[in-house]
Amino acid sequence: MIRTLKDLAPGASGKVMMVKGKGAIKRRFMDMGVIKGTEINVEKVAPLGDPIEVKIKGYSLTLRKEDAQNIVIE
Repeated sequence: MIRTLKDLAPGASGKVMMVKGKGAIKRRFMDMGVIKGTEINVEKVAPLGDPIEVKIKGYSLTLRKEDAQNIVIE
């Protein structure tokens, strides 16, 4: 079963296996440090479930769940 960043609960962590998508969206993730092998931790989820705040490489990043489903984790 493939898990994505969207599936992680607050406090859970994982390692980035792959970033789906092409062109600008994939490039945007890479610019933010979301690359294969990077540890990523879900810090908070908004009250209505979207967006989510994650910690990656020592900084906090807020992502929409629509974007988080493109990040496959192990």
